Amino acid sequence: MTATESWIALCRLDELEGDGMFPFEVGEQRVAIYQLAGKIYATDNVCSHAFALLTDGWLDGNLVECPLHGAQFDVATGEVARGPADCAVATFATRIREGLVEVKLPDRS
Repeated sequence: MTATESWIALCRLDELEGDGMFPFEVGEQRVAIYQLAGKIYATDNVCSHAFALLTDGWLDGNLVECPLHGAQFDVATGEVARGPADCAVATFATRIREGLVEVKLPDRS
Protein backbone atom coordinates (compact mmCIF):
# COMPACT_ATOMS: atom_id res chain seq x y z
CA MET A 1 0.00 0.00 0.00
CA THR A 2 1.43 3.39 -1.00
CA ALA A 3 0.81 6.46 1.14
CA THR A 4 -0.63 9.43 -0.67
CA GLU A 5 0.37 13.03 -0.06
CA SER A 6 -1.60 16.23 0.17
CA TRP A 7 -0.67 19.89 -0.10
CA ILE A 8 -1.69 21.72 3.10
CA ALA A 9 -1.75 25.51 3.47
CA LEU A 10 -0.08 26.55 6.73
CA CYS A 11 -0.07 30.35 6.61
CA ARG A 12 0.24 33.38 4.39
CA LEU A 13 3.80 34.08 3.26
CA ASP A 14 3.57 37.66 4.58
CA GLU A 15 2.87 36.27 8.09
CA LEU A 16 6.42 34.90 8.30
CA GLU A 17 8.53 37.67 9.76
CA GLY A 18 11.91 37.53 8.05
CA ASP A 19 14.37 34.67 8.29
CA GLY A 20 13.60 32.23 11.05
CA MET A 21 11.70 29.12 12.04
CA PHE A 22 8.01 28.73 12.69
CA PRO A 23 6.11 25.82 14.31
CA PHE A 24 2.84 24.41 12.93
CA GLU A 25 0.63 21.45 13.74
CA VAL A 26 -1.46 19.62 11.14
CA GLY A 27 -3.49 17.07 13.06
CA GLU A 28 -0.84 15.10 14.95
CA GLN A 29 1.98 16.09 12.56
CA ARG A 30 4.35 18.75 13.94
CA VAL A 31 5.97 20.74 11.15
CA ALA A 32 8.78 23.30 11.29
CA ILE A 33 8.87 25.92 8.54
CA TYR A 34 12.14 27.73 7.93
CA GLN A 35 12.49 30.91 5.91
CA LEU A 36 16.08 31.49 4.83
CA ALA A 37 17.16 34.10 2.30
CA GLY A 38 13.76 34.06 0.60
CA LYS A 39 13.50 30.26 0.44
CA ILE A 40 11.05 28.13 2.42
CA TYR A 41 11.97 24.72 3.86
CA ALA A 42 9.98 22.28 6.00
CA THR A 43 10.98 19.45 8.31
CA ASP A 44 9.42 17.37 11.02
CA ASN A 45 9.52 19.59 14.11
CA VAL A 46 10.49 16.74 16.47
CA CYS A 47 14.14 15.78 16.92
CA SER A 48 14.89 12.24 15.74
CA HIS A 49 17.06 11.58 18.82
CA ALA A 50 14.71 12.41 21.70
CA PHE A 51 11.42 14.27 21.90
CA ALA A 52 12.11 17.99 21.64
CA LEU A 53 10.68 20.59 19.30
CA LEU A 54 13.35 21.83 16.92
CA THR A 55 11.71 25.27 16.77
CA ASP A 56 12.49 25.60 20.51
CA GLY A 57 16.17 25.38 19.55
CA TRP A 58 18.47 27.59 17.51
CA LEU A 59 18.83 28.32 13.81
CA ASP A 60 22.28 29.13 12.46
CA GLY A 61 22.32 29.47 8.70
CA ASN A 62 20.79 26.29 7.34
CA LEU A 63 21.36 24.30 10.56
CA VAL A 64 18.75 23.87 13.27
CA GLU A 65 20.00 22.79 16.69
CA CYS A 66 17.84 20.74 19.03
CA PRO A 67 17.46 22.42 22.44
CA LEU A 68 17.66 19.12 24.35
CA HIS A 69 21.00 17.52 23.43
CA GLY A 70 22.41 19.81 20.73
CA ALA A 71 21.90 17.59 17.67
CA GLN A 72 22.00 19.63 14.46
CA PHE A 73 20.11 19.05 11.22
CA ASP A 74 20.33 20.61 7.77
CA VAL A 75 16.91 22.17 7.15
CA ALA A 76 17.13 21.59 3.39
CA THR A 77 17.93 17.86 3.54
CA GLY A 78 17.02 16.79 7.08
CA GLU A 79 20.44 15.13 7.38
CA VAL A 80 22.29 15.05 10.69
CA ALA A 81 25.10 17.61 10.79
CA ARG A 82 26.09 16.83 14.39
CA GLY A 83 25.03 14.11 16.85
CA PRO A 84 23.98 12.71 19.17
CA ALA A 85 21.18 12.10 16.63
CA ASP A 86 22.08 9.44 14.08
CA CYS A 87 18.85 9.57 12.10
CA ALA A 88 17.72 12.37 9.76
CA VAL A 89 14.47 14.27 10.32
CA ALA A 90 11.82 14.06 7.62
CA THR A 91 11.68 16.89 5.11
CA PHE A 92 8.61 18.01 3.19
CA ALA A 93 8.21 19.73 -0.17
CA THR A 94 7.04 23.34 0.05
CA ARG A 95 5.54 25.80 -2.38
CA ILE A 96 4.02 29.26 -2.40
CA ARG A 97 0.61 29.30 -4.03
CA GLU A 98 -1.57 32.40 -4.18
CA GLY A 99 0.42 33.91 -1.32
CA LEU A 100 0.06 30.83 0.90
CA VAL A 101 2.88 28.68 2.23
CA GLU A 102 1.94 25.09 1.46
CA VAL A 103 3.63 21.89 2.53
CA LYS A 104 3.21 18.39 1.08
CA LEU A 105 2.46 15.96 3.91
CA PRO A 106 1.75 12.23 3.84
CA ASP A 107 -1.90 11.38 4.42
CA ARG A 108 -2.36 9.60 7.74
CA SER A 109 -5.65 7.93 6.84
